[in-house]
Amino acid sequence: MTSPVSLIVGLGNPGERYAGTRHNAGKNFLLQVAADVGAAFRFESKFEGSVATARIDANEVRLFAPGTFMNDSGRAIYKVMRFFKVPIDQLLVAHDELDLPPGTIRLKRGGGHGGHNGLRDIFPHLESRDFLRLRIGIGHPGTADQVVDYVLRKPSREEADLIQKSIEAACRELPKIVRGDTSLAMNVLHSGTGTVD
Repeated sequence: MTSPVSLIVGLGNPGERYAGTRHNAGKNFLLQVAADVGAAFRFESKFEGSVATARIDANEVRLFAPGTFMNDSGRAIYKVMRFFKVPIDQLLVAHDELDLPPGTIRLKRGGGHGGHNGLRDIFPHLESRDFLRLRIGIGHPGTADQVVDYVLRKPSREEADLIQKSIEAACRELPKIVRGDTSLAMNVLHSGTGTVD
């Protein structure tokens, strides 16, 4: 058992222009969680983002979508964590992952940013990397010079379906993650069985 999760953050860019893009996979996960439990977001200017309260597996959890752009995510997350006094080990950040193919999802704690601008900005604001991450595979375009354009575009229908299935798999495992049974959730998600309906 690890620490329970009390704050789930979904990374993405704000506005309709970026809705449905690969870079918003983390935010899409957060929206799916909210839809599954009937939680409603409200924008809070003091946090520079939208917050909702959800009950997952009898635990009260806050959901947070930064209203800042991806590379400014850390400031907003720091504000909401400070206000609600959330310890670093009770934070789960969901984000897109270039190094995993669509349909693949991984749960990990700590590690580097891997070139992800959202994580790159979070580290100095939180002064820690020791938080839980849900890495949602979006695939890689093949070369580094194509990455920016790739993540800011919408995936193909086939890729979008795979990403959505992985998000749904993570949502099914979320009660385990929230209560601190991360190893049990990893066993399902990392084996690939969680992506099969």
